[in-house]
Amino acid sequence: MARFFLEVMYDGTAFHGSQVQGDIPTVQLAVNKALSTLLRTPVETFGASRTDEGVHALCSYYHFDTEEALHPAFQYKMNAILPETIGLKSVHQCVNPFMNARFDAISRQYRYRIYHKKNPFLHNKALYYPFRIDKGILNETAEIIKGYIDFESFCKRNSQAHTFNCTIMLSYWKDTDEELQYIVEANRFLRGMVRGLVATQLQVARGNMSISEFKQVIEAKDCTKAFFDVAGHGLYLEKINYPEGSLIEIPDKR
Repeated sequence: MARFFLEVMYDGTAFHGSQVQGDIPTVQLAVNKALSTLLRTPVETFGASRTDEGVHALCSYYHFDTEEALHPAFQYKMNAILPETIGLKSVHQCVNPFMNARFDAISRQYRYRIYHKKNPFLHNKALYYPFRIDKGILNETAEIIKGYIDFESFCKRNSQAHTFNCTIMLSYWKDTDEELQYIVEANRFLRGMVRGLVATQLQVARGNMSISEFKQVIEAKDCTKAFFDVAGHGLYLEKINYPEGSLIEIPDKR
């Protein structure tokens, strides 16, 4: 039995989240169906992340096991079966056949995209936010976030998390000509955490909350103190890192 990792990208607005929820259209359900069709046997995958409805991915992973050798044109054939809103970017075989796409990830990186001038080509691909904000304050709040470990205030209720501790490696805002983007990388993320961080920082940048009050929200360990009111379609899962040498990429020989 061999274990394979599929690196996929998807348009989250086409799905009700990434994780299987019965017959409701999700990314994982579409991947499972495509695999089962191609391999001609029921296949169940296990995802690296549980993105919410509307959230996009430039890079996510699903692992599955099979005793069959993969077709040389496996990637091409999968992309022919998958819906247009999902693309298979690469296929990898695990060095360790027990490696888990979710639990063996070293870190994940997200990006939240905001635009200020109405642009129909960014509709459902970034958040339209036509409000005056202080970008200098955003740089302050992003730096403050790196000084904390416990992010219970930014975890939505009914989470199955056993701990609220996260190690933040990156937290900063990037200002481009058309967009303002928040980039954050951590060893793990809590349910709704990135959207909570973005929405609450924006409240500070609009003058609705002080820097001191922002720190109090973090330290309160109470999700009712934070804000989560930014749309999922502005959020992108863009990178997942695994131990070096743990995955061997299989070239597509179409």
